[in-house]
Amino acid sequence: MRTTIDLNDTLLARAKAAAVRQRTTLTRLIEEGLELRLRGAVSEPRASRVRLPVYNGKGGLVPGVDPLSNRSLFDAADEDVGG
Repeated sequence: MRTTIDLNDTLLARAKAAAVRQRTTLTRLIEEGLELRLRGAVSEPRASRVRLPVYNGKGGLVPGVDPLSNRSLFDAADEDVGG
């Protein structure tokens, strides 16, 4: 079946060059691309939600470390590494 489509000039030039390199026609290249795209849309199941584990134990930051301060966190990490 014949149809007319509007393609970006750069995309069309790249597609024509790819068709020449692959020794195929532009039509066949477009058909293969559509097949791949449509097959992917049908065969890919929607990702189900993954329940992430949540730690409900005790613990937390060392007293004096401000979790909203990068400097405080960096200083605490430097002290831990050196000690």
